[in-house]
Amino acid sequence: MKFINYFQYNAYVVLTFFFLSFFVLVINFLSGGKSNELLFSSYRSSLLNPLTYVRMITHVLGHSNWEHFMNNFLYILLIGPMIEEKYGSLNLLLMIFVTAVVSAIVHAIFSKKIILGASGIVFMFIVLSSFVNIQSGKVPVTLVLICLFYIINEIMAVCKKDSVSHLSHIVGAICGAFYGFFW
Repeated sequence: MKFINYFQYNAYVVLTFFFLSFFVLVINFLSGGKSNELLFSSYRSSLLNPLTYVRMITHVLGHSNWEHFMNNFLYILLIGPMIEEKYGSLNLLLMIFVTAVVSAIVHAIFSKKIILGASGIVFMFIVLSSFVNIQSGKVPVTLVLICLFYIINEIMAVCKKDSVSHLSHIVGAICGAFYGFFW
């Protein structure tokens, strides 16, 4: 039991998000992909279906496979604790929630694809991390560079025929910039 005392649950929202997503990944594997299809992906569906609204939030928990999960959570676990410390757990939870819903709505309007995964949250974190050490009235050069590298790359990638939701990446980055400037 003494061994456990050496660990600290240092970022409540980030770590809970990680463990929930990992649990969803295992459940998806055990269900042969049915759980992602039913609960953990977002797509155009009837507004009369209550699951439509649930999936607008839960799609960020679902991942197609271990590689997809790992790629997203390497960034989230690296950047997230710093953001959670700066903005607070409740604010970060609200940012994740709003980004998930906005990306689901935008995706439903402009795309017929199914989305799942935390990529939009990753891009929100990446852009938001540029604001952590902001000084009043100054635009961080790191923000400008991140926008140049990530946003322009995603805009160019929208035309690619792949299974990646570049639109969610763009929405996440825009949400991150919005939170950074106005929070």
